[in-house]
Formats: sequence, structure tokens, C-alpha cells
Amino acid sequence: MPVPVVIGHRGASGELPEHTLAAYALALRQGADGLETDLVMTRDAQLVLRHENELGATTDVARHACFAGRRTTKVIDGQPVTGWFSEDFTLDEIKTLRARERIGEWRPQNRRFDGQFALATLEELLQLHRCAENERCRRAAALGLAAPEPIGLYLELKHPTYFETCGLSMIDTLLGMLPAEDSAAARSGLHIECFETAVLRALAARTRIPLVQLIEAQGAPYDWVAAGKAGTVADLVTPAGLAGIATYAAAIGPEKSLVIGRDARDALGEPTMLVADSHAHGLRVIPWTFRAENVFLPAEARSSAAAADRGDLMQEILRFLSTGIDGFFTDHADIGVRARDAFAAALHTALPPRRSR
Repeated sequence: MPVPVVIGHRGASGELPEHTLAAYALALRQGADGLETDLVMTRDAQLVLRHENELGATTDVARHACFAGRRTTKVIDGQPVTGWFSEDFTLDEIKTLRARERIGEWRPQNRRFDGQFALATLEELLQLHRCAENERCRRAAALGLAAPEPIGLYLELKHPTYFETCGLSMIDTLLGMLPAEDSAAARSGLHIECFETAVLRALAARTRIPLVQLIEAQGAPYDWVAAGKAGTVADLVTPAGLAGIATYAAAIGPEKSLVIGRDARDALGEPTMLVADSHAHGLRVIPWTFRAENVFLPAEARSSAAAADRGDLMQEILRFLSTGIDGFFTDHADIGVRARDAFAAALHTALPPRRSR
């Protein structure tokens, strides 16, 4: 049984503002097997690391008087949003902004870093990834060990249908930045993710980089909505839906409640059939997002009634690992690694000894 992978969700975003190079470097130091990032586009077709294309929630753009006139309201994925938008800024302008903690009400300690870190680009993250890979290989060689498994890099395309309406192709831009040879891309641990299905189908026709179909707990993929296609995410997680996903993707990234839901007390209930059904179609299952604050934890893992206090995230992760998931996205890679290693050790102990021949 392969050891589940621990993926640093937007870096070590439980400790530092998400999507900053510092957060990604910390996640690697915490032992993450992979890094996950969200990508949005600038006016000059550059890919930057942000949770959404609206910049006000995660940067200090509101403090830049020169950009006051760019505050506006747009319809993003069918919903009106007011703020400042990445596609209205050049990369040079983006680089004058500084990151802010996105969920400061639950992570007040991270607010002390507001204004300290520049916004990062995909090219900068790729460079960090290459440097980390080279260092790991150098250390292994120095010890006479085989080259380690590559560090995973999970690249999520945000709002691709919307950006197409702005004349910005996320697919063309992304593929233009990645290794030209599919084999090289596969060896580098690259994955491409999206909630929209049409984008992944289009990518499947152009690259062999493993694709991950992200799945929300409710609603419908926005490309379905934009195209007037009937259906919801519930259709994606049926055996027939999973069979369809398997024609273009290597894995699914479901919201964690699709793997184990919660009962009336907000405690974890019984696992669904999603892991077994996905594995039956050759799909890996990598749920999201595991966070340590009480507000995100099931009732039995909370440490107090205070939403921002940290509870027992390890307990929650161990429960999910028991379902057979292939990995998970977490804001706390250090806790994730401890949980995964404890699970692997317990599983090894529980296995019967091999018989000698």
C-alpha cells in the first residue's frame, strides 16, 4: 500500500500568509511531500499565486492610493464581487503589493506578517521547487542513496472560464511555462488541478501531466453553469461520474465531507463509498482541506468553544487515513506528516509477518 502524501496547502498557511514563498519554504521544512498553489492571471498574461483574482482580501492593495480608481464590481463565476482584480494589473504593479492573512479572524497570530511578503509568481515557485529538488537529490547522492521521490507540485487553475472572457488563456500560458517533454513533467512531480471539467478535458488532449479533478461539496462546476449544462457535483461522485473523470484525470480532490460527512452533532459520521468507488476506476483520492483551528474541526477534535483555538487535527487526519485516501491537502504539513507517519507505523505493526520460503 503506497504511503499517503502530505501536501502543503498554499504552503504552510497555518503559520504564514498563504501563497507566499516563505510559506512554501516552511512547508518543505515541515516535511511536506508536495506543495499546492492557486493561479490567477494578470493583465499582461502572467500567472501569480493567489486564492482568487480579487486582491483586496489577501493584499494591501486598498492602502495604495494610486490604485483606488481600479476598485470595481465584476461578476466572477456567476457571483458579483467588489474589489480589485488581478486581470486589471500588470505584473510590475502586482509586485508593489504585499500579502495579508486571508482568514485573520481565525488566525490572528498570522496578522503580524501582514505587509512583509511580496506576491509570488508561478515562475518563482517553480524555481523554489527546482532548488528544493536539487538539494534533496544532492543530499541523497552524498549519502549513497537513490534519488528520492520528486516533490509534488499541484497547480490549480482558478476561474479559467472567466479569464477566457478577458482574452487570457490559462491553459496556453501554463503549458508554455512547464517542461516541454511530458516525461520530464511527470518526473518533476507536477499535477494540474481545476474545479472545471472542460479545462481538464482540454488539458488531457495536450499533455500527459497528471490531472486532478477538484470537487466541491455542493453546487456545480462553473463551466457547466456557463454552458447551460444540467447537473451538480453530485453527478461527479457517482460511479458513472467517476468513470467519466477517469478518462481524463488521474485523481480527484474532493472536499473532505464527501469522504466522511458529519452528523447532527457536527462529529464525523461514517465514511461514504467515494474512496472505494474512485479506486475501482483507478482514481487516487486526495481530499481537502485539513486545518487545526476549532472552527474547521469536527466536534470531537475541538479543544474549546473558541473558533480560533487549535484542536486535535491529528485525530481528524487519522480518521480520514483509515478510509484509504491516497493523500491530503493541509495548512499544517508538520501535523500532517506526524499523523501520516503514525498511521503508516500502526499499519505496518498490524500486518502479519511475512513467511520465509
